[in-house]
This record gives sequence, C-alpha cells and structure tokens, in this order.
Amino acid sequence: MLCNRIWSSILRTNSIKRRNLTKKLNLFRDFSQNSGTRAIEPQYDVVIVGGGIVGMATARELIMRHPQLTFVVLEKEDRLAVHQSGKNSGVIHAGIYYAPGSLKAKLCVEGLEKSYKYLDEHNIPYKRCGKLIVATIPEELPRLHALFERGQKNNVRDLKMVGPEEIREIEPNCIGLKALWSPHTGIVDWGEVNHSYSKDFRLRGGDVYLQFEVCGFHMVPESQRFTTFSQKQFPVRVTSGKQTVRCRYIVTCGGLYSDKLAELSGCRSEPKIVPFRGEYLLLTPEKSSLVQGNIYPVPDPRFPFLGVHFTPRIDGSVWLGPNAVLAFKREGYKPTDINLSDLCESLKYRGFQKLAIQHLGYGLKEIYRSINLKAQVKELQKFVPSLTVADVTRGPTGVRAQALDKNGNLVDDFVFDSGSGDLGERILHVRNAPSPGATSSLAIARMVADKVEQTFFL
Repeated sequence: MLCNRIWSSILRTNSIKRRNLTKKLNLFRDFSQNSGTRAIEPQYDVVIVGGGIVGMATARELIMRHPQLTFVVLEKEDRLAVHQSGKNSGVIHAGIYYAPGSLKAKLCVEGLEKSYKYLDEHNIPYKRCGKLIVATIPEELPRLHALFERGQKNNVRDLKMVGPEEIREIEPNCIGLKALWSPHTGIVDWGEVNHSYSKDFRLRGGDVYLQFEVCGFHMVPESQRFTTFSQKQFPVRVTSGKQTVRCRYIVTCGGLYSDKLAELSGCRSEPKIVPFRGEYLLLTPEKSSLVQGNIYPVPDPRFPFLGVHFTPRIDGSVWLGPNAVLAFKREGYKPTDINLSDLCESLKYRGFQKLAIQHLGYGLKEIYRSINLKAQVKELQKFVPSLTVADVTRGPTGVRAQALDKNGNLVDDFVFDSGSGDLGERILHVRNAPSPGATSSLAIARMVADKVEQTFFL
C-alpha cells in the first residue's frame, strides 16, 4: 500500500521531484525487502566521478538532456575545483595554437563562444583583455606567420599581425619584432565557473557527494534470496572506504587520477598520467599595471611545453610563468611534496624516461629556473625589459595532468576507454581532456554527453 501511494505521488510531481521520489522509493524497496541484512545504498542512473570543470560541465549537460534520470557527482576532496580547475592561469583561450581541423581547435573555438555566453547569462566577472604572441628574435618570425595562418584556418575571430609600434600601443612596456594580436582572449576565475556549473546541476536535481574517493567499481552479485527490482536496475556498486552508491552507468573525469580510475575497470595503464608542476611568479601590487593583457611567447615545436608568459588575473594580480618540472606527487604543489609511490611510478615509466632523455637540456633549464629567480626573470625580460627581480615574488603553483604514451609523446587528443566484461560495458572513462580544458569545458561536455548517449543508448 505504501509503495502504491508513493508511485501515485510520483506521477503528480514535476521531473526533478519525480527523480527524488523515485530514488526514495528504490531505497524503501531495498530496505523493506532486505530489512536487517544490508545498509541502504543511494541509487542513481548515472554516476560522474570527478568534480573538476570537465566533470561538472559533463554532469550539467547530461542532466539538461535527460531530466528524467538521476545523477550524482562524486568528488574526493571536501570542496570542488581544488586541483587543476581551480589552480590554472584563468585564461579564456581563442584557439590559435592547435592543428587546423583537430578536435582541440574546434572545441576551443566553440568553447570560447559558449563560455562568454555562459558568463554573461550567469553574471560571472570576466575581462576580454586580449593576448599578444610576441616574436622577439628573427628566428621566431616564420613560426609566428605560420601561427597566424593556423589561427585563420581555425576561424579565430579578429586575429591580426601587428608591428613594433602597435605592440607598444597595446602593451606600452612590451617590445617585439612582430606579434599576433587576439582581442577575444580573456580572463576569468575558472574555479568560480566550476562552482556555477555545480549550482546549475544541483538546481536541476543532481547530487554532489564530497569526500567520496572512489576506490572500486563492482558488478553487484545477485543473491538468490535477496534479488530485488532495484538490484537489477542498478547493478554497479561504486565504493569509497565505507561509502557506496549504486548505479546503472558511470562516467569518470578524474584528471590527475584518470589513468588510475581506468585501471579499476580493467583498462590498460597507458596513457599514463605524469604530473608536472608549474610554478608562477607574481608581480608586486605596485607593479601590476606593468602589463594590460596576456603576453605569450611564440611556441617552439622542439620543446614539449609553451614557455613563460604574462597573465593578468581577474582579481587584479599578474602571474608570470609557469615553468614545467616533474612533480614528486600527483598533487605535489611544493618541491617538498613527495609521494615515493607516485615518484617511482613516474621515473620507472618508459614514456617519461624517453621524454626526459629527448629533452634533457630543456628539462635542466626548467629546474634551474625553478631554483633561480633571476633566471626566470631574465626569460621574462625578453618581452618586458623594464621588469626587475625586485618587481616579483614567488607565487602559486599548479600541477598539470600530462598524459604520456610509452614512446614519450605528449598525448594531445582526447582518450576514451571502458575496460572489459560486464563492468566495461557500463563505464566511460575520459582519460585525457587536454588543455585548454577549461575554455573548452562546455564544448567538451557536449562531446562527452554525445559519447555517453551512444555508448549507453540513453
């Protein structure tokens, strides 16, 4: 009788309340049929593992498309956006760097437009401060022109080449032979955006569980005595210490732990996530007017990372950097943050060994600049000669989840995986969502949601 009354109530409610009542009914059924035999487990149609910006954007997109389903995001920290999503440069990228026709290029250009629309609709502060990509020596000019052509092919809006005088007009303290000017590059607090996605998700009926560090995925064995309707409907158990949830399907967006999560469902270990720490300097407050917008170097294809740059922040501060050095822990934000297991795993990985040998000189320079403040400033003075060591202090750090293959190549595209057996059919791992993941987050969410629908026939 009680079940019938609850079902009648469900039919009279809107979709959000209906999902919540359905969840309660499933819990009641399990409890009433198995009373005294097991703890009650929350049950959802879809679990999203990872509360970073890609995970939250994906959860938001899925619940908007499928309001009749139940969703939960599982985050291992006590708050959202603790790692990459809250510790990045804050740039809204325009899509200049990426190979024409590539997924990264398309998603970045789409993501920029979607981001600005979202920020306007949700009254999130941002600034279109623009970006100069500056050639300071003649050898960089051919690469700069090639970058201009690439940006045009990628449909980057209003991109133009400027000379020394125009560089000075845009950035009075910057010098260069030529530069690319991207007026639609901007800055925002991506951590705030992450929380806004979460708010949207919760308002639509989604749940977010914090301090839920996933340690296992398991198919639920059907007991002959206690097999219930909901056990068949929610056959996957996600575990975290003493906490568990049950679900039909799982999507993981684990960032620094994306490879570890994939291995839990039988996926191979590659591509391997190797953490690289990026250390920034800060302009002193009285020198924050030294730059107006983003000032970037011309990328050198011989080296794996972009190089140091000037990045104003939405709070008025200016970040300088970052460098790129191996982190001794997956979440190692300080040189003293060491996890021997993480460190040994990185050092023993064939892909990292090949990368380190191939770029030994570059790597040693990065380590030297990490230790020597003057060396880092010297690199920055190529663009702003008036900058001095007295103008900077050591600033924040971030850790980049760099996916590497066994040949030492940086994995530059999206990687999806599932695993094996019945469990693999119910899991989709987003193993690599490469930079610019924040700018592209809404576009990535669209793509991942499409993939989820195709994989799980939602």
